[in-house]
Amino acid sequence: MPTLARTHANGLDFAYYEEGTGPLVLLLHGFPDTAHTWDETRPVLAGAGYRAVSPFMRGYHPTSIPSDGRYDTDTLGRDALALIEALGEENAIVVGHDWGAGAAYSAAALGPEHVRVLVTVGIPHPASVVPSPRLVWGIRHFLRFQSKRAEELVQADDFAHVDELLKRWSPAWEVPKNESAAVKEAFRHPGSLTAALGYYRALTLRIPASQRKRVTMPSVAFSGDDDGVTLHKDYDRARSRYASSYEVVRMPGGHFLHREHPKRFNEELLRVLKTLAPT
Repeated sequence: MPTLARTHANGLDFAYYEEGTGPLVLLLHGFPDTAHTWDETRPVLAGAGYRAVSPFMRGYHPTSIPSDGRYDTDTLGRDALALIEALGEENAIVVGHDWGAGAAYSAAALGPEHVRVLVTVGIPHPASVVPSPRLVWGIRHFLRFQSKRAEELVQADDFAHVDELLKRWSPAWEVPKNESAAVKEAFRHPGSLTAALGYYRALTLRIPASQRKRVTMPSVAFSGDDDGVTLHKDYDRARSRYASSYEVVRMPGGHFLHREHPKRFNEELLRVLKTLAPT
């Protein structure tokens, strides 16, 4: 593992891991997860001539908890843009999974000149999402996480709900024994779990204006065959939201496809980056 580094961006002290030199690739994680979700991707990117940086998102220990309690997706997008600047770059390839994808979509709209390529994993463009019984069932945790007892639910039985979500969203994955250890450790630190749940509590029924804009830079979306929340057709339907090139990469695996099949994911990611953002 590289040494944990820190920088100040958008009013917060961010902790992050960094490997390699070259064009910046900013890797944003989701829930329940941490910067460690990219541990098998960073070195591959570094070996291919990229500078790979994976921060702990706002509120996730050891990144600081925002005093203003803001966790809406546009704020997450501004974090990403501020991190690019704090890391001394004018632009970056932004890769986001789950909530990290939400942050990436907002960053691409709020600062398109700073996002060279947009890569999202496990979340189709929000403006293309059509409500359905399957979707409502797949995201039933949204309502549970907005409740006052959400912390109690997640903490129970040594954070057993974290493991339950990994299995629910990636049903074909034989989850390794210690796969969730890093996020459980983060959530044990005071305030970190409440911060992570704040992302859900900040949700409204209306997506932000930024995410109603068409994406202007080359984009790639990764979709898993067995995702417990989304389907391949959700990504195909999103094509109208992109004004530039848009590719859907279909892969085996579920919502955490980049962790289930890291070799295949890394190969596909390098393939698209060598075309869209060569070193």
